[in-house]
Amino acid sequence: MTNKLYKLMNWPAIEEIIYSEASDPHALLGPHTVGSSTLFQAFFPGAEKVQIQFTDDMSEKDMEMADEDGFFALLHPGKKPGGYRYIVTMPDGNVEIRQDAYRHKSLITAEDEEAFAHGVHYTVYEKLGAHPMTLDGEEGVYFAVWAPGAVRVSTVGDFNHWDGRVHQMRRLPSGIFEIFIPDAKVGDNYKYELKMKGGLTYLKADPYGNAAQLRPETASVVADLREFAWEDGEWLKARKNSRKTDAPMSVYELYLGSFTEPSEGREYATYREIAPKVIAYVKEMGYTHVELMPIMEHPFDASWGYQIIGYYAPTARYGMPADFMYFINELHKAGIGVILDWVPAHFPRDTYGLSNFDGTCLYEHFDPRQGAHPHWGTLIYNYGRAEVKNYLIANALFWVEKFHADGLRMDAVASMLYLDYGKNDGEWVANIYGGNENLEAIEFIKHVNSILKKRNPGVLSIAEESTAWPMITGDLDEGGLGFDIKWNMGWMNDYLRYIRFDPYFRSHHHSELTFSMIYTYSENFMLVFSHDEVVHGKASMIGKMPGEREQKFAGLRLSYAYMMTHPGKKLLFMGQDIAEFDEWNEGRRVEWELLEYPEHKGVQELVKELNRLYRTQPALYELDNRPEGFEWLNCIAANECYLTFLRKGKKREDALLVIANFSGAPMKLQVGVPYAGSYKEILNTDAAKFGGTGVVNSRAKKAAAKEWDDKPYSINVNLAPLSVSILAYTPEADGETKKKAPVGEKKTKQGGRKK
Repeated sequence: MTNKLYKLMNWPAIEEIIYSEASDPHALLGPHTVGSSTLFQAFFPGAEKVQIQFTDDMSEKDMEMADEDGFFALLHPGKKPGGYRYIVTMPDGNVEIRQDAYRHKSLITAEDEEAFAHGVHYTVYEKLGAHPMTLDGEEGVYFAVWAPGAVRVSTVGDFNHWDGRVHQMRRLPSGIFEIFIPDAKVGDNYKYELKMKGGLTYLKADPYGNAAQLRPETASVVADLREFAWEDGEWLKARKNSRKTDAPMSVYELYLGSFTEPSEGREYATYREIAPKVIAYVKEMGYTHVELMPIMEHPFDASWGYQIIGYYAPTARYGMPADFMYFINELHKAGIGVILDWVPAHFPRDTYGLSNFDGTCLYEHFDPRQGAHPHWGTLIYNYGRAEVKNYLIANALFWVEKFHADGLRMDAVASMLYLDYGKNDGEWVANIYGGNENLEAIEFIKHVNSILKKRNPGVLSIAEESTAWPMITGDLDEGGLGFDIKWNMGWMNDYLRYIRFDPYFRSHHHSELTFSMIYTYSENFMLVFSHDEVVHGKASMIGKMPGEREQKFAGLRLSYAYMMTHPGKKLLFMGQDIAEFDEWNEGRRVEWELLEYPEHKGVQELVKELNRLYRTQPALYELDNRPEGFEWLNCIAANECYLTFLRKGKKREDALLVIANFSGAPMKLQVGVPYAGSYKEILNTDAAKFGGTGVVNSRAKKAAAKEWDDKPYSINVNLAPLSVSILAYTPEADGETKKKAPVGEKKTKQGGRKK
């Protein structure tokens, strides 16, 4: 090495590079102006010879070996030239062409770092992660990761033989490490190699990576989210102006891996294969939305996606990000909304994920009483750390803004709200006021819902929350959490507990059937029979029904009709609308072959008809969240086990009369009604086409001026055991004589009369 070049070398910094401990390798490597010359320095571990080839004239110059471990240098007369590349010769004679990853300036600004440090960089996913781009005329991939506790971070992957010495990253003041690698490309597998204090080195998947290898492999994959051409502009425009509370919403919940058989030689069908089949079925059945169990990348099949490793990556089980974009795009074009299950409550301990990410408890709390769920075996996010909140808030926006999701259903909200959720005394830490409320999680939830509404009007925020926490759907300005909809877990638990009883014993549990109407207007509710109710020994929906086969089917039809006529949005898990007897598990497909049997086909036809009624009858959705949309006619006939109520729209003539017989006996029932006119049955769950016995009310019922149930008029109907009758109201024609109700008669609480 020449004496002049030797004097220019920063030997301590070179040693940092060689021992892979450099936090700012860009300060040394690449081209740097020295007086009137340019000093090139490069590190290619194990290289025998390195030349620089200048692309303007294709001339080549040998670099001098400054260190036998592979450090080379060249003092080139003149200012920095234009394009150049390295020609690297290895000891085995193999020659590789390498681009210089250290000639580029940082792409993360001080403003980016400040916003991230305050938790308000809402598009931070466009900075962190792996991003294919053209930079200074070179094609490559820009990598960035937040790891403030690491001594050194390198990007390793297919493009550098997974050698952490090659692409050591530049550390920024915020603890973000970054590098642009010209040799990387879309489809390359990669991870981050982090050297911790004390010298231990780990490989971690990219927290912001947009794709991942199919399990059991664990690397992130470079993906390009810019390549997809969306065609759902009309849908998004309409969504922006949509009314959330007074529109019908019937959701088909599904697990993509169980919906259909894959093509030959594949374990799973692809997003592109699944899309047309889901569209055809959802359109046929009349659902308005689908809700997907988490499609974010996860390592363990049996977690169903609820233990996520790759929050910014659609799972590779069904394809690449562009394939999932295609899925949503096609559903939007077909007029179907897409809701994604989202899990900001916890994450798994897998060592290649977020756990102990940079050698410290970066995403989780250090104290296991705050940072771990003892029963789930997972870790809890540290919602008090701004960058962690930013990771999750930006992730919610990512799925809405990059993938056009129409809503997010936040899983396990109760576990976030309560510090002692699932914990015994001594296993949790109280908040600063001595209470069990997680104040930091509350602020995080409000922040998510606030920014989601501001940036994306019309997008739904849905809470799966199982306690009586107040104002889940309350306005943020009034102290609420700001969700649009809350799953009504209370109604679901009460109803399923009630319906499991033999009809003979139901009279003692009548309050479980009616209790929901006491609180139904306290929140904007969605009624759910979700996947959670048909797994882990809970039995399928039809398996919960008591009695012989015929009674089970009748009970199931009754249950679906009662749900569809009760106030609240609706959700039903796949397979339950064809009356699967088997519990669901992630390893099997929907048992579509059951539709060959009339009883199963009948249940499907009923759900289809209920969805049609729900969408077309304003009384079932127009005043869904207002008390004036519902009126009990008789809710106290506990011994007889029946209910009668009215659903109302904004117009009186839209009213629907609902009569539900939860008993095991047929009934000839007199029903009090508030309006004169006629009542025509438009659906009966016992109709033969639904698999019933055919006990229906085929003729319109003209209301008689006979007081009953504290109403001035009444009609008579026939009801089969375990059945629901829905009747549409028609007012009296103009000029028709109106009869007065009889005077001096009054009903008893059981529906009879007394003088």
